[in-house]
Amino acid sequence: MRRRPQSAALTSAFLSRAGSEKTLSTAAAQSQFHTELDIELWEIIIPLEWFPLNKPSVGDYFHIAYNVITPFLLLKLIERSPTALPRSAVYLCIITFVMEASIHLIGDSINHRLILSGYQFHLAVRENPIIKDLKPASLIDSFELLYYYDEHLGHSMWYVPFFLILFLYFTGCFTQVKDEKMPYSGWLLLGPSAVYYWYLITEGQIFVLYVFTFFAMVATVMRQRRMGFVLDSNGRFLFYNFIITLGLVLVWVTYLWNDEVLRKKYPGIIYVPEPWSFYTLHIKGS
Repeated sequence: MRRRPQSAALTSAFLSRAGSEKTLSTAAAQSQFHTELDIELWEIIIPLEWFPLNKPSVGDYFHIAYNVITPFLLLKLIERSPTALPRSAVYLCIITFVMEASIHLIGDSINHRLILSGYQFHLAVRENPIIKDLKPASLIDSFELLYYYDEHLGHSMWYVPFFLILFLYFTGCFTQVKDEKMPYSGWLLLGPSAVYYWYLITEGQIFVLYVFTFFAMVATVMRQRRMGFVLDSNGRFLFYNFIITLGLVLVWVTYLWNDEVLRKKYPGIIYVPEPWSFYTLHIKGS
């Protein structure tokens, strides 16, 4: 995951040649809207209590499907990119994403079952009533390791390659056709997609990564405009998506700004509470 110098070099090299390789014929090839941009899998909400806790639930099978479908859609996006992207970086990102998504599948499955046993996400692992009295005490270390893999290492290995691929794809979404518009299907998908990205940012605690990606997108737009290029329909979808998502995150943070319990759970400068912490604190208990 910590391949920033190499990734930056690849991105810089790609950006340097992106403007020179654009032509009107390329712009025409970009006119088709790529529905793969709406990378999400809307699950049917079925109570976990309906299934044996020692067997996979419907949600687990949806998660497995997500782990297969999402890398496939990301690869399809790269194939449809009007400009050739650095293949080594793409393959490395996909491999890292798949490996972490598998880790996250296990962590999520266990975490959702812990909720039924009284686990409270708005508390630290050692402060949870069902965890702090475990015997032997070394079991608590095992739960903290699971939390670290799922919430820290896993999220970094998932979201960094995910957003890097989106950004690399975005750098190729420019055209000289000034009046190219986003189709109605794009506008219809924009709202649900923004909600999905809001969940990724808040639950994954990746607001800083999201902001850096957004600033990189803004800088790319400004640079391409100076060269006479504008966003095509796919680029507009991604750009509008990030803007709406930022608004949703700001509304979420404002709503929970004075919550003392969540403030204790998230004491850093960047205060973005997780939806599951909000659920166990304000919804499940009531």
